[in-house]
Amino acid sequence: MNIFGHNFRLAIWGESHGPQIGISIDGVPAGIPLSAEDFEADLARRRSGARGTTPRREPDIPQIVSGLYNGMTTGAPLTIEFANTDTHSQDYATVARHYRPSHADLVAYHRFNGFNDPRGGGHFSARLTVAFVAAGVVAKKMLPPGIAFDTRITEIGGCTDPARFDEVLRAAAADRDSVGGIIECRVQGVPLGLGQPFFDSAESLIAHLLFAVPAVKGVEFGSGFAGARMRGSQNNDPLLDVEGTTATNNAGGINGGITNGNEIVVRAAVKPTPSIGREQNTYNLATDKVEPLTIRGRHDVCVALRGAVVVEAAVAIALANFIRH
Repeated sequence: MNIFGHNFRLAIWGESHGPQIGISIDGVPAGIPLSAEDFEADLARRRSGARGTTPRREPDIPQIVSGLYNGMTTGAPLTIEFANTDTHSQDYATVARHYRPSHADLVAYHRFNGFNDPRGGGHFSARLTVAFVAAGVVAKKMLPPGIAFDTRITEIGGCTDPARFDEVLRAAAADRDSVGGIIECRVQGVPLGLGQPFFDSAESLIAHLLFAVPAVKGVEFGSGFAGARMRGSQNNDPLLDVEGTTATNNAGGINGGITNGNEIVVRAAVKPTPSIGREQNTYNLATDKVEPLTIRGRHDVCVALRGAVVVEAAVAIALANFIRH
């Protein structure tokens, strides 16, 4: 289903090359000031234009079509739409049934009995993350005062030196290839006590939303996978006071599924963009053969470049689901 949440419920809709995409949010309390300008800073972080991002240019002007009156939320479901204005659907004429490697083309064909829209990835496209970002803006307005996000790319193509990121991107682009990345989100000021021990744990909801972000293939909290290579004496976080402050933060701000009052630290691994300029051999349903395919269209060299704000939005949405109004 394309619906998520308990206290802050989302329904995402649209396709990459359809007329518009959007999101409906239920559970937004009445009386929150909101305008189109409130979305601009985060939407700008997602837009293309920098090296390694897609040449597709969308203005991404939010149209708030319900749940707002006189600049204040009404308590009714809040619906936000974005028009698709820069689509080149002809670029996808040859890949409708000549399936692109590591895309959702084949699984979408089987899941929806061939009725799916294949243009630009259709409903599976990262284009829909603009709706995630919009929901994240609203979610942040619902969080308690003092919560602050610090989200950044910590690795691109195996390189952890930001000064060399541009070099890595240039090399991949020159090879008509792509690279992945790691995005780290830190959240300060999260109160102690959010979450549940098991199925609605803080990690569960955050990871649930992060894995809904296209191209995210791994999630870790705190020391994460590195913690598996430590001893307990190295990975333990000694407590310093009754408020739960710890000397270290290998737990990433969560113990037993519940926020412990320390900084939340979560990382998302983003795979290399599967659409690349190199010729690849892949199955063609029209001929029932494996044949060479050169993908046309406009694609990111590294989709992680525009993903930091999407990861941040996912974490904010998860936290908003723990807040009752």
